[in-house]
Amino acid sequence: MSGSGRIGADPDKPLPFARGERRRTLRHLKRLFVQVWSTSPWLAGMSLGLRLIIAVQPPLVLLLTKLIIDEVIAQTHLGPPGPGLAAWLASGRLAHLGLLLAGEFVLVVARDGINRAISVVDQVLGESHSNRVSLELMQHAAQLDLSHFEQSEYQDRLERARRQAASRSTVLAQIFSQGQAVLTAIALAAGLIVYAPILIVLLALSLIPAIWGEFRFNRLSYWLSHRRSPERRELDYLRQIGASADTAKEIKLFSLGGFLTDRFRLLSDQILAENRSMAVRRALWAGGLASLSTLSYYAAYAYIVWRTLEGAFSIGDLVFLAGSFSGLNGYLQQILLGFTQIAGQSLYLDDLFSFFEIAPTILDPAAPKPFPAPLKQGIVFENVGFRYPGTERWALRGLSFTIPAGQTLALVGENGAGKTTIVKLLTRLYDPEEGRILVDGIDLKEFAAIDLRRHVGVIFQDFLRYSFTASDNIGVGSIDAAGDRLRVQAAAERSLADPVIRRLPEGYEQPLGRLFAGGQDLSGGEWQKVALARAYMRDAEIVVLDEPTAALDARAEAEVFARFKTLAAATTAMLISHRFSTVRMADRIVVIEDGKLLETGTHEELMALGGRYAELFELQAAGYR
Repeated sequence: MSGSGRIGADPDKPLPFARGERRRTLRHLKRLFVQVWSTSPWLAGMSLGLRLIIAVQPPLVLLLTKLIIDEVIAQTHLGPPGPGLAAWLASGRLAHLGLLLAGEFVLVVARDGINRAISVVDQVLGESHSNRVSLELMQHAAQLDLSHFEQSEYQDRLERARRQAASRSTVLAQIFSQGQAVLTAIALAAGLIVYAPILIVLLALSLIPAIWGEFRFNRLSYWLSHRRSPERRELDYLRQIGASADTAKEIKLFSLGGFLTDRFRLLSDQILAENRSMAVRRALWAGGLASLSTLSYYAAYAYIVWRTLEGAFSIGDLVFLAGSFSGLNGYLQQILLGFTQIAGQSLYLDDLFSFFEIAPTILDPAAPKPFPAPLKQGIVFENVGFRYPGTERWALRGLSFTIPAGQTLALVGENGAGKTTIVKLLTRLYDPEEGRILVDGIDLKEFAAIDLRRHVGVIFQDFLRYSFTASDNIGVGSIDAAGDRLRVQAAAERSLADPVIRRLPEGYEQPLGRLFAGGQDLSGGEWQKVALARAYMRDAEIVVLDEPTAALDARAEAEVFARFKTLAAATTAMLISHRFSTVRMADRIVVIEDGKLLETGTHEELMALGGRYAELFELQAAGYR
């Protein structure tokens, strides 16, 4: 596919964010903290509190170790009080040493217990936060315009946001751990400053190269991941169609298995090669820079040993300083490298939070008008023009027609003429660039979108086949009434889906589709009858049927629409169909060509006109002779 050519781009090109932009992404950390804290203040507070307690454990253990060694050496210089342990216990000289050992034991055992508690708290908090972000992601996506979903750039942003929604709570755990490490490092550094301040200088010099390398490669890794979003979506798509029940039949018939696997292998190998190159470069740099840190560490260690030999430090001091220096070296690396990693993670946070900043453009008015129910006048398209975002071609231009209240209008035209675009405008999935659409004399933009769509029942040709029960598959047509079994059954009877459902083993409680265990699939025509029932669930003033019976045979389609005309005699309806036997049932027919109104009239009037409609009708009729 065309996107695969971008994989081999040079990773040494300028990074994506200028300095100001990088500072902006760091501000996402505050937003993340607020989000995680509000998810569960109790769990977040416990995680912080436990880390504060455990932060002072390492320096306290080192201090107790120093005191124990010094006490042991002091006791050995005094000589044994007598033979055997009983003499030592009787002398009382082990009392202080016993307290020191007991104190260190308590600290070590407590650390293990607290670490386990932190792990449990973080796991529960992380899952809670992930669920919350996923819900917010779904809610925000539901508020966005259809135009967003039809743009590849938006799809890339959605893909990146979806990837981050499940894992970004770990960033806050990293920040909490950083705070814990800082407190521990401060305590360890205090001891080093008292004994040997030069050790702090050596530590700083040893860490600078490693920090620089880590910061650089974090940014490079993000940039590569950011650029690969289109290709990763393509890989996910290939995975889906290459191993899906919906595609298995056609893949077998056309022998597409090898083609798809070869395409997947080529794209995945390119991404793998890029990742491998980055991993090798990072490892080589990290190894070289780590050797500098190791050299500085042993220089400091040699200094401590030399000062001990001189008599400046006791053996206990030697153990304490060596342990403190080693520990501080580790904690400072953790802190400084951690901060660069957190800065890198903040770039990924931008993928998540910038998605939430996408704003819909189909907005409700400040004071929306109530939708007229029932309709008295009807629907008017008044000089409507529309272009899809990012295109110069007009999908519709100068389009004007009327659907009187209670009548059915059929739209006829070849594929790409603009019929489905008319439906999208009527349901306000898009707003026209020119002209306006009126319902009982009121512009659609003066209604709240949710109120408008509550009064319009729409079924598209590419309707969803939900892996829900048969009842829920119909109930989604009016989710507030989904639990009303009588209403669900009435809708199924009107769409002729009721006999289909009653033949299922579990009737209306039968799970549909093959996605989950126990599910039962339907034929294309049976699925369409179930989908039609959703439109009847609405009990709407306006019903729009966009090729909803394409999978039905001619007799079944005629029966469905004859029933529709009978049951919805007072409903204002728009019908799109390529079958002229159905179209002729409409009260009025509009012929669309290249986004413009070409002809309008009844079936008899258009046949008498001998224009485009008559030509299309005769072509189709000839196929049945």
